[in-house]
Amino acid sequence: MLVKKAEFVISAVKPAQYPEDALPEIALAGRSNVGKSSLINCLIQRKNLARTSSKPGKTQTINFYRINDQLYFADVPGYGFARVPKSVRQSWGKMMETYLTGRETLKGVIQVVDLRHPPTADDQNMYQYLKHFGIPVIVVATKADKISRGKWQKHLKAVREGLELHQGDPLLLFSSETAYGKEQLWKEIEKCTGNSEGS
Repeated sequence: MLVKKAEFVISAVKPAQYPEDALPEIALAGRSNVGKSSLINCLIQRKNLARTSSKPGKTQTINFYRINDQLYFADVPGYGFARVPKSVRQSWGKMMETYLTGRETLKGVIQVVDLRHPPTADDQNMYQYLKHFGIPVIVVATKADKISRGKWQKHLKAVREGLELHQGDPLLLFSSETAYGKEQLWKEIEKCTGNSEGS
């Protein structure tokens, strides 16, 4: 997709704050600090629209970005390691559950994992959670630039087996540094949202 317009719209914590224009939405989920913000910035070719941070747990709300007035990216709080109180993590969990299970315009979730490491228990739980609720999942193994190309397939196999990936769920290699996999990911997003190529 050629991104001509991308804007941050709102940080929401409850349904009353979600955008109301009924555009299709793709959520991004992943462990804290896995690189969701960098992935968003790479997809939309903006350096700092989604704010990146070296501190895990920076995203504490659901951040909505409107792309080409055609769809939204919804960046949800990272799961797993984050230096925040347990009570805050629990409130994030409730906020995410409300969004993921009740949002009619949600068309799919990009689950971001780190290609360098096998999926964690948190990664496995998130994937199983999404499958349980019948939410389409695109698994993106990012940081591909940190591993030699000859080892990609070995690491992808570890991701596939670690998540017990269902047949038919896409598993894509990605690098926010080099934009490797960007076009393929946009094709998968367009399949989910019904936005045709080049529209």
